[in-house]
Amino acid sequence: MSQIQLENVDFRYPNGFLANENLNLVIKKGERVAIVGQNGAGKTTAVKLMNGLNKPTNGNVFVNDMNTKDYTTAQVAKYVGYVFQNPDDQIFNQSVYDEIAYMPRYYKKSEKEVKKNVDEAADILNIRTFLKSNPFEIPYTIRKFVTIAAILAIEPQYLILDEPTAGQDLVGTKILSNLLDVLQQKKVGVITITHDMEFVTENFLRVIAMANKHIIADGTAKEIFSRDEIIEESRIKRTDMGIIGAELGLGKDILNPAELVEVLSSRIDVQ
Repeated sequence: MSQIQLENVDFRYPNGFLANENLNLVIKKGERVAIVGQNGAGKTTAVKLMNGLNKPTNGNVFVNDMNTKDYTTAQVAKYVGYVFQNPDDQIFNQSVYDEIAYMPRYYKKSEKEVKKNVDEAADILNIRTFLKSNPFEIPYTIRKFVTIAAILAIEPQYLILDEPTAGQDLVGTKILSNLLDVLQQKKVGVITITHDMEFVTENFLRVIAMANKHIIADGTAKEIFSRDEIIEESRIKRTDMGIIGAELGLGKDILNPAELVEVLSSRIDVQ
């Protein structure tokens, strides 16, 4: 079955710290899911369980029909790619091309396939002009795109993005939104950890809120951002338009400017 499943999962670090407790979750191939919550909620630990970087202390994690306990991280990562928040934690090659080509070569793809995958990934992220550059000599925002391209090049079934919009400008964020649309067309599942609530509400229908090691809510963006108790416990904030809508008494489920205008227009029409 093509899905990621966490089944009664706990994760405890070697020092004894319990980071995740009783996580139950299913993410199907092709879904776009945002995971939100304050720092320390357990988000990063949870997604690292999905690609085998972490192995559950209790319970089971399945990627398709693979129990991650029975496979190496490299074997699981072929299906679930993970892009680190800080690109400097991931990059180690001396050219952008070699960085993107590294994993396809690791999985024994032909050089023709490698070049095809590198070019396609670079085009999606608009970084083809940097392929001959040293990745440590290009802007931070472009380095982030290099690390995403490096994972895209192995053609994973699921892609995990850790704070992808951090440090990005409007152009970079638009490229990321386009990436999500391309991946949806390819039926690649995307799991994103982010504190950027505007990016969440504009690009994700399904939102998972975490707090204190647990999943506390799993629903649509409107369901999550309209409930005060979820906002308070997960310590996230509404979007700017959501805050304005709530303060004007227009409702707590407004997510973006278009929805705010629509509600205001309907009020004017009624009057």
